[in-house]
Amino acid sequence: MNPQKVVETTFHVRYAETDQMGIVHHSSYAIWLEEGRSEWMRVNGSSYAEFEANGLRLAVSELNIRFQRAALYDQRVTIRCWIDTVHSRQVQFSYEVIDAANGAILATGYSKHICLDTQNAVARIPDQWRAILSQAAGANR
Repeated sequence: MNPQKVVETTFHVRYAETDQMGIVHHSSYAIWLEEGRSEWMRVNGSSYAEFEANGLRLAVSELNIRFQRAALYDQRVTIRCWIDTVHSRQVQFSYEVIDAANGAILATGYSKHICLDTQNAVARIPDQWRAILSQAAGANR
């Protein structure tokens, strides 16, 4: 299987995600990045639920978001997600949050994830998944 290197997820900003000024609250971005990451997994072979059903988890070990422009209530935004780096026990996803109407970058970021087993011990990413992740990361270089 050839992994899709960049996966896009588009939606309207929901009212509950905004503050009193109609601007997206910073905490909403972490949820959006998770949605982008989950969609990347689905498109490329397995949902997070299937990954976890095999006794593994990808725990967030680092999250970075750089805000460039405000996202507003009812604005259509697209989350672009791709694999940046892969190691035996860690993967880094990178993201762009863009205005779906004009392509303006609203935010950029990355998240690093450590593979854990059901006892929360660090585990190797399974060979099948490491191959998919590595191939996707290589396509981005």
